[in-house]
This record gives sequence, structure tokens and C-alpha cells, in this order.
Amino acid sequence: MKVVVAGGSGALGRRLCADLASAGFEVVVLTRRRRPGPHRQVEWDGRTVGAWCRELEGSVVVNLAGELVDRRPTAANISLLTTSRVDPTRALVEGSRRLDLPVPAWVQASTLAIYGDAGETVLDESAPPADGPPQMAGVARAWEAAVEGANAERLIVLRTGIVLDNDTPALDRLWGLARWGLGGRVGPGTQWISWVHIDDWLAIVRAALEPDSQLEGVLHATGPEPVRNADLMAALRRSLGRPAAPPTPALLVHLGAALLRTDPALALTGRRAVPARLLDSGFRFAHPDLAEALADLRSRQADKT
Repeated sequence: MKVVVAGGSGALGRRLCADLASAGFEVVVLTRRRRPGPHRQVEWDGRTVGAWCRELEGSVVVNLAGELVDRRPTAANISLLTTSRVDPTRALVEGSRRLDLPVPAWVQASTLAIYGDAGETVLDESAPPADGPPQMAGVARAWEAAVEGANAERLIVLRTGIVLDNDTPALDRLWGLARWGLGGRVGPGTQWISWVHIDDWLAIVRAALEPDSQLEGVLHATGPEPVRNADLMAALRRSLGRPAAPPTPALLVHLGAALLRTDPALALTGRRAVPARLLDSGFRFAHPDLAEALADLRSRQADKT
């Protein structure tokens, strides 16, 4: 089976392409600029329908296209985050509507940030999206709206939590804080973190693309055991053999975010999301426990050295 991947050059996209290729898929990456790589690449501009549209015939689709969220929540950056997701999605939708037959399966990336800062509420796939903040819920709502009308037999919208994987910005930053003695709770430490091990995220996508899959609609691509920020930071310290560390007050988070040109809300907000529909389908997580998941990733790092 052929799979067309938009956004296949990012850290998560590269991992997915390699995983799908090893599972026997013919991988085609839509890219704005060809780069050396193991998979066939087809150029597109991410905005308009062109010759690349022919690749959709008889293929399944995975759309991961979008700029990294690790940036200041200015009006210009929010616009960039939105257009970098909406424009490619609309182009793919328009391309699919020119096909004689629908795409068998379409996996559309989204984010649990669509729920904003959800506090203590336990969120399953029936939870309504939040109204803000604009760099989170606002971007995600526009992203999901852009895929409406796709010519697909099955459309799966993956609202993904924090994907734990080596050599990725999220986990590298968290481990870096712990190594530098800054691995205490961030802000109040009570905010919920919904996370998923990379192996499980890849398995979720594969399960969604299987020809006989019944998965459809919104899915939470996150592990079954969200944790509070304080517990996440403690687990990170233990995985590195680091002692207890002082907390990072919210004011310091805001100051640090300004220096690093990132969004303090990424650290200070949270969501307690559970993958209810995946669990109901019988999906089994290989790494549901945070301590084991971090130990697994650390062992992989050691194997490389």
C-alpha cells in the first residue's frame, strides 16, 4: 500500500515514514524542497493543487504539516502556526476531491491543545474544544475545520499529546532542565500532562491505516495515564539519577520564555486527556507507565553510545 505523507521531513514525520516503510508501505513524502533521504519525495508548495495530486490515487494519506509550536504567542506567530497547518490541509482536501475514488484512509494530525487549559476535567473524545487561548485552541480548531470535505472513506483526526522520543525538542528540553538542576515542578506543578511514547504513537497511526480498521473520527493519540507536571519532572529526575530540585515559579517561567522566545503556556497549562476510543477498540499500549517509558528511551540512548 502506498502512503502519502505531508510533513514527513519533521522529527515526528521522519520517524513515521521510517516506521511505515519497515511495515511494508511505499512511502511518498510531499515536500517543498527535496532533501537527501530514503523515501521518494514529490515537490509541492503546500498551498495549491498541482501534479503532486496524482500521488493520492489509490493511496492512504497522513497529514502532519505545520510549523513547530515552540515560539512566542505573538499575532504574527499565531498566524504562521495557523496558515502552516490550514493551507496544506486545504490543498490536500482540494486534491482529494479531484480523484475518481476516495482516499481509503486519511490520518489528520491535530493536538490536545484544542482543549486549552482544561484543569482537572477528564477529557475523552466527546469533550468540546475550548475557545482559547488562540495559539492553542484557536490554531487547532482552524486546523481541524480545514479537513472538512476531504474525499476519504475514513477520516481519522489524531489529537496528539506530548510525544516522548529521543532527539526531539520536547523531551530534549525536559531532560536538559533536569540535567541542569532545574527539574523541579514548573509553576504550580498540578497541571496535567498527557503524553505518549513514540512506539505507541506510531502503532496508533498504523492501526488507523489498516484496511480493515474501524477507527474513524476524533481519536486521542495519548497514553492512558496522564500525570501531573510535578510527577513528570520527578520521573525525569529519577531517570537521570538526579536529586530533588527546587520548583520553577511561574514568574520565572515567563521570564525564561521571553529569553528563549517560546510560549510560557506550553509549560503552565495542561490537559487530563484519556484515549477512550482507542481503549474501547482493544488497542494495547506498549508503554503505558511513565517511568518505564522514560527508562526505555534512556536505554536506547545508551545503546547508541
